Amino acid sequence: MVNHTQSTKTISLEHYGIKNANVQYQLTPDQLHDTTIAKGQGVEASSGALAVNTGEFTGRSPMDRFIVKDDITKDRIWWGDINIPFDADKFQKLYDKVTAYLSNKEVFVRDSYACADDDYKLNIRVINEYPWSNMFASNMFLRPTEDELKDFAPEWTIVNAPGFMANAEEDGTRQHNFAILDFTRKIALIGGTGYTGEIKKGIFSALNFILPVFKNTLPMHCSANVGKDGDTAIFFGLSGTGKTTLSTDPDRSLIGDDEHGWTSENTVFNFEGGCYAKVINLSAEQEPEIYGAIKKGAILENVIMNDAKEVDFADVSITQNTRVSYPIHHIENIKVPSIGKNPKNIFFLTADAFGVLPPISKLTPGQAAYHFISGYTAKVAGTEAGITEPVPSFSACFGAPFMPLHPTKYAEMLSKKMQEAGVTVWLVNTGWTGGPYGVGSRMKLKYTRAMITAAMDGSLEEANKGNYHIHSVFKVEQPRTCPNVPTEVLSPRKTWNNDEGYYNTADKLAVSFKKNFKQFEDNANDDILAGAPNVR
Repeated sequence: MVNHTQSTKTISLEHYGIKNANVQYQLTPDQLHDTTIAKGQGVEASSGALAVNTGEFTGRSPMDRFIVKDDITKDRIWWGDINIPFDADKFQKLYDKVTAYLSNKEVFVRDSYACADDDYKLNIRVINEYPWSNMFASNMFLRPTEDELKDFAPEWTIVNAPGFMANAEEDGTRQHNFAILDFTRKIALIGGTGYTGEIKKGIFSALNFILPVFKNTLPMHCSANVGKDGDTAIFFGLSGTGKTTLSTDPDRSLIGDDEHGWTSENTVFNFEGGCYAKVINLSAEQEPEIYGAIKKGAILENVIMNDAKEVDFADVSITQNTRVSYPIHHIENIKVPSIGKNPKNIFFLTADAFGVLPPISKLTPGQAAYHFISGYTAKVAGTEAGITEPVPSFSACFGAPFMPLHPTKYAEMLSKKMQEAGVTVWLVNTGWTGGPYGVGSRMKLKYTRAMITAAMDGSLEEANKGNYHIHSVFKVEQPRTCPNVPTEVLSPRKTWNNDEGYYNTADKLAVSFKKNFKQFEDNANDDILAGAPNVR
């Protein structure tokens, strides 16, 4: 349900340690939009959306994400460079500093929840220094009704203070910004960064611990949609691989674009109440649903506009990570509530900048687990300083920065659920064809959509019965024909027109896969190890 009425309820933040605050509770998106503009913190784009600049940070800062090491977490978390331990006493001292900083200020508070399935609902209170951060929370979390707010009891609290700068030496952080989870106190503490993605990913990371450990439910960094016959499709992929774009399909109802749970009852539910989409090179022709969602109530981040306040989606002078957040009801064709049943197809999306993976291929269960644990995509020139040619990028479970447990724990749960549900798993290359980045070209979106549609409606399987080609390096089943896709597009080797160059590059990528997987070999069974590519 869409709730745009300001609550009449009032709350105090004294018990959080925030004293004498001017609390703006449960403001509507329109009120937060207007307040942001009045404070000079944003402007209204020609579409009606609010445009803000997140400041120093235009993306997440993985090296500044911490988890408090305590009795709940010490023996369960996969500690390391991804899950960095933080001292409990230091957390309390830093928390006290942040709440003192927010005292005597105007603060924006919102009660909301995560998880569309009532059996898994997590009540959240968000305390923000900035109005647009609170509007982001309104967009991205699920919105309670006025009746639900009357007796609302928050279980987790997000305290978000972008203007507070930590003293690394004194506070135990790496630098002035931080995002810290405390599972005992049930607090996500964020400071020193205005990037709103830290807010949603904090709760996602918490659920990635809570659901598998306490609820026997698999959390997934994926999008999902459902067809007219009730078949659910799941799309895994890292940023820039097409997760949001491909799940937003006019012929299927969107469940959600980024974060989901897969229950023991074989249902898939959205964690969120909104979408957070990249808008680099966005166009009404290529992605009409997302383009149309950018209207009053949406928030554009770090975009460049002309004097008429029209956005130039190709301008990346602030960042390549330009984004928009909007409530899910800005998309016309959505599943209400955001729950699907009967998962039938899983798509692993990768933007292979080496141009060697097939545009679509079918995976065995062992290969599916191998590619899930690997979580491959590629960085291309210009996305990060110093990158001049494609670089393999691996993120376990297609979301390592948000996964507190060892990746094989999630892979084991996924494998079990895939077998129980009889799911078909496909590897989809949304990256380059006809050669690597700089030589070839990006796979046409219309072809990728056609391949995914054919996989879901069964026509791809029908057209290739017993006639898949086994890729000599990656051993995946490569279709020879697909409705509405030129046959030559399906073979990456043929698009290169240079067999030696193709196989040399494929070998190079295969070596990268095997090198990355060494860290997981001791915890992988024989079927998963057999999913590794060949190296000639």
